[in-house]
Amino acid sequence: MAAPVLHIGNKNYSSWSMRPWLALKWGGIGFQEHIIPLGGEGYGRSEIKEVRAVSPSGRVPALHVGDAVIHESIAICEWAAEQTPSLWPADPIVRAEARAASAEMHAGFAAIRRDMSCNIRRRLERAPQWPADTHTDMTRLFELWGGLRARFGDEGDFLFGQRSIADAMFAPIATRLRTYAVEAPEFAQAYCATIFADAAFQEWERAAEAEPWTIEQTEALYR
Repeated sequence: MAAPVLHIGNKNYSSWSMRPWLALKWGGIGFQEHIIPLGGEGYGRSEIKEVRAVSPSGRVPALHVGDAVIHESIAICEWAAEQTPSLWPADPIVRAEARAASAEMHAGFAAIRRDMSCNIRRRLERAPQWPADTHTDMTRLFELWGGLRARFGDEGDFLFGQRSIADAMFAPIATRLRTYAVEAPEFAQAYCATIFADAAFQEWERAAEAEPWTIEQTEALYR
């Protein structure tokens, strides 16, 4: 069978594409990538023609494995873990907790995602004034990260000690904190530094910085 193909959006902007890409890289799973530049006609309505051609939801990422199409980030990560079980913690309870944290990221933190669009290349000099619900999201984020780092800090520098899918799910949030000059607690800064030092993340970041494409709606934020 040919190598799976991961269809992704612009690496500078597509946080959902980054998540399974990291999981596949961390799992040592061979795959091809196909970048579809986002923006333009149909953007924001899941109606980009090139995306519709590879993803039934009209969104990326989408992983093609043979004739099958897996079109949700967290589902692609779970597929990766079927190939490489070490992408989740070994202990069953801790593994369930890592899944819970990943699912919370997948379904939650909507205000952060609304007000801090992923833009890896960009650096604000000061943080904007956030609405109340964005502050609530940040409070929960730091509560979650802080609790996990307090419990698993002796086992390594990632959320659950060793690198896992939970880190792939939260890696784009680390870039958002950096982009928007968020004042984060020391433990959160240390965790972000761990993500930024990861070789696979750095590969993604270099590609994002070199991309020629822009999405004007995102670039216009806090201009």
